[in-house]
Order: sequence, then structure tokens, then C-alpha cells
Amino acid sequence: MSYYFCRQAPGACRSRKPFIAALAFVWAFAAATHAHAQNLPSPATPGLITPPEGNTAFLVGHASGTQGYVCLPTSPGASTASWTVKAARPEATLFQTFLGQPFQIITHFLSPDANPNAVAPKPPPFGSATWQSTFDSSRVWAAVLNGNSIAPDPNEPSCPHAGSIPCLLLQSIGSQAGPTGGTLLSKTTFVQRLNTNGGAAPATGCSTSEDVGNQVLVPYTADYYFFHQNK
Repeated sequence: MSYYFCRQAPGACRSRKPFIAALAFVWAFAAATHAHAQNLPSPATPGLITPPEGNTAFLVGHASGTQGYVCLPTSPGASTASWTVKAARPEATLFQTFLGQPFQIITHFLSPDANPNAVAPKPPPFGSATWQSTFDSSRVWAAVLNGNSIAPDPNEPSCPHAGSIPCLLLQSIGSQAGPTGGTLLSKTTFVQRLNTNGGAAPATGCSTSEDVGNQVLVPYTADYYFFHQNK
């Protein structure tokens, strides 16, 4: 007995083959990412940016993005100004490499915390650092834990690129499962930003009141490690 899965013209069937192959490849990569997520050694980091005991790294993404800055007065009515990140957070795409090719796994952006937890600020800010899974759309919102950050230092392997944005420890302030129940990122308790390269505020363009309102996006790369509570 013969079964025909494509009843259209032969050319139409052939045109579907690359799409089907790509879809199968993506699902295979997703499965590999899930398997990798179960066995990720925790990186060695300074105590200030190390998650509390009882949390284990389960996923890492290699980010490429921009750090935004806006020029604001140093104080109300001041004639001097400086760059600040408070009104312009990082935006980035996180990748993993599979069979020699980079594949997007997470998007990093700013959004309202739609499901704040017990440690979330009250009231919540207008927008919080957000990571959303490419595979199941689950999300985690996080904020820097008690200012826990370190400046890059050539003598610190986890954060060696001097002059770059700080390495951070962020704590989950909310999470949300994906629309079909996916939980890849919703189980996140802490996020580390390590191995930062670039992204620091420019040395020029924001010094006097005439510069107020200037904005700039500075490219950066970093590694983001996601932790969950040990079972």
C-alpha cells in the first residue's frame, strides 16, 4: 500500500523539504539545549556575584546586544551632566552554538513584570530586565541583587575585559510560563552576567546641560548564566 503525504505538484513538495529539514533541525537543537540545561557546571565567580548556596546553573547564553545610555543632569538644575543607564537598559540576543552554528535561544529586553514574586519592588518599576525563551516563550524578570556587581579586571577570569560594563548578580523578581505551559526560564532564581566586553558609557557627548537628552547605544557581548533552586 502506498501513502502520499504531498498531493500537490512535485515542485511544491520539493519546496517544502528545506522547511521540514530546518524545522527538524531546530527541534533537535531545542532537545540538545534542554539536555545541556540539566548538566551545566556552575562558573567560579567572586563571592559578591555568586548565587546563594542551593542554586545551580542550568543554562547559559552568549549575548550580543547594546547597552543604552541617556544624558541627564547630575542633579536638579545642575549645569553638568553624565550618562545614565536608568532610562535605557540593555537589549540583547542570546545564542548557543550547535553543530558549529549560532542559534538564538533567548531574547533580553525591558518589559513590565507581569507576575511579580515576593521579592519584587513595590510598586514594580515601569519596566524590568527580561529574558524570554525562544523555544517556549517562558520569561523571567530580574533585578540586580543589593547592588551586587564587580568591575571587570584582567585578573578575574569570569570578568576580564577592563573598561567594559560590570559583571552582575541578578535575582528573579517574577517569572511566567509560556503560553503552552513551557517553563524553561520560569524556574530561574538568579541570573549572572559574566565575561562582559564593551558596553561602557562613552567618554564624550555628555558633560554640560547642553548635552542633556543625548542618547547612545553601545555594543557589548556577555555570557548570561541562569540558575534554579536545587531539587
